[in-house]
Amino acid sequence: MQTGNASPVMVLQAMIKKSLIPLLIVTVCGLAAYWMSAQQTMPAQRLAPPPTMLVDVIKAVKQTIQIQVDVQGTVAPRTQTNLISEVSGLIMEVSPAFVAGGFFKQGDLLVRIDARNYLAEVKRAEASVASARTAVTKENGLAEYAAADWQRSQTRLSSSKSASNLTLRKPQLAEAIANLQFAQAELVKRQGDLDRTVIRAPYDGLIRQKKADIGQYVTVGSQLAETFAVDVAEIRLPLPDREIPYLALPSTITNPGPGPRVELTAEIGGEIHHWHGNIVRTEGVFDEASRVLYVIAQVIDPYNQLNNSWQTPLRIGTFVNASISGRQTKNLIKLPRSVLNANNHIWTINDQQQLIAKKVSLYRTDDQFIYVNNGLNDTETVCLTTLDNPLPGTLVRQSLHSPETTTSFNRAHLDADY
Repeated sequence: MQTGNASPVMVLQAMIKKSLIPLLIVTVCGLAAYWMSAQQTMPAQRLAPPPTMLVDVIKAVKQTIQIQVDVQGTVAPRTQTNLISEVSGLIMEVSPAFVAGGFFKQGDLLVRIDARNYLAEVKRAEASVASARTAVTKENGLAEYAAADWQRSQTRLSSSKSASNLTLRKPQLAEAIANLQFAQAELVKRQGDLDRTVIRAPYDGLIRQKKADIGQYVTVGSQLAETFAVDVAEIRLPLPDREIPYLALPSTITNPGPGPRVELTAEIGGEIHHWHGNIVRTEGVFDEASRVLYVIAQVIDPYNQLNNSWQTPLRIGTFVNASISGRQTKNLIKLPRSVLNANNHIWTINDQQQLIAKKVSLYRTDDQFIYVNNGLNDTETVCLTTLDNPLPGTLVRQSLHSPETTTSFNRAHLDADY
């Protein structure tokens, strides 16, 4: 019969037995796994191809291109007038069109001023003319009588002495004639004042601002309204000196008549509207502050008063974008501006689908495009995608785009198939 605790030797033997069982299981499993793997053939190793970038490309095409110069300006009237009263009086009548924004035709009555005083002045002037004419007739008769009387006295006295001008009443006759001319001139002035009480439109136009109305008393020099003609609108366009060689600007000596065609656009109510005109003249001097030459474009019938030429009237004060048609130049390659890198380099792709950097010569650049005249061959493939740290010889894949519709592109992305 056992008494007390187990001996240390027995405890150690029990612990050894418990640890040997897991070790034996792990060893058996390892040997089984090794045996199973030894029964299979190892697959051949294959290296993944290096990643290639997918890029947008276009084909370079040499062509004859008409340069477009883009500028901006504000529409203004060619002819504008401050209507001013030339007589004093009370405004008795105004035209229904005599309002801000009202259209009128040449010769239409705009304002009528009280003419009673001026009509009375005309009557007085007519009376003065009649009186002066009577005086001239009287002096003519007296002069004829004096000449005949002098002739009779000379015959009676057998004298050949000449009569003086005063004897023949020539000064009196000249004075009467002068008084008649003065009266006639005064009548013309009074009739003019009477005519000026009726103010008529000098041209087909529009009231920009009304400054007087019916019932108001005006004096000589009072402003009645601001008007402008609607036959022609003008746009003053600033042209930098670097753009001048690309345009055939009008000149009174070498190139008279209308100049380059101008296409005008403006956003009105969320929609883009179009008009067209021509450059008609330049201001002839460079602006000292901005160093630009101002050219003047004209648009006929901007308010659609004649032929309903436009979908939307070209209103005075509209801010427009103007595209001026320039000279035609041969053998230019037109590319999006985004392809141009530092030092006039662009990326091209060779037959091995590798990136190659080429330095090009530029004929002109604008906000959207560059025009290459040297350094790039016809039908070469040009990379359009903006690349991060590209290296010559990098392999790429191509996605062809049209140069007319491509102006900006996404950045390069790596192929996910490794």
